[in-house]
Amino acid sequence: MTNSPAITLKNVQLTLGEGAGRVHILKGIDLDIEKGTSVGLVGPSGSGKSTLLMVMAGLERADEGSVNVAGSELGPLSEDQLARFRGRNVGIIFQSFHLVPNMTALENVAVPLELAGDPAAFDKARAELEAVGLGHRLSHYPAQLSGGEQQRVAVARALVVEPEILIADEPTGNLDDSTGSQIVDLMFSAQKSRGTTLVLVTHDPNLAAKCDRMIRVRSGEIEEAHAAAPQEVPA
Repeated sequence: MTNSPAITLKNVQLTLGEGAGRVHILKGIDLDIEKGTSVGLVGPSGSGKSTLLMVMAGLERADEGSVNVAGSELGPLSEDQLARFRGRNVGIIFQSFHLVPNMTALENVAVPLELAGDPAAFDKARAELEAVGLGHRLSHYPAQLSGGEQQRVAVARALVVEPEILIADEPTGNLDDSTGSQIVDLMFSAQKSRGTTLVLVTHDPNLAAKCDRMIRVRSGEIEEAHAAAPQEVPA
């Protein structure tokens, strides 16, 4: 693992809303995240942590400052260029799965590869679903899957493009503890085996503690960034 940053933010400012409703969400964020590491963003609701995550994913644009992800400066990119950049470099896992309801599990996972024109899209999607334990659910639609299975499909879809950066916004928020734990193991296993950089937002201190580094965000600023505490391994 090299120590060059996968993500570098310099003086990132972001304001949302109009007129009297304008809110200064991110206030001069400076942050380096090293390649191949896992980082947990924590903080109270409304602190700006999810917005910060979306800036890293290229889904929100900073008003000021520099956002460099996987060697690309995102500020100058058009919306089409940003979409192509995400398709190649960033896998995103949302709390609410964001699967296409009228597509099967296989079709959902194949979508990003199809958009990129990959002729092996369905073969790769099948292999990725088998890797997350859903080889027997390829032709099922999201409504026919449990919450945990839907999130496994979402994880497979995020990983199928072999992204440099894996972004997860409250990935266990809609799952029970046991299912959430399985999804966490899946994400960290994939991150380590592939050398992917994982950045996740969570309210769960146990999940944050599994990361190499924990960053606390408060009122749009980084309050502290430090290595996560070593994990106790149950006997």
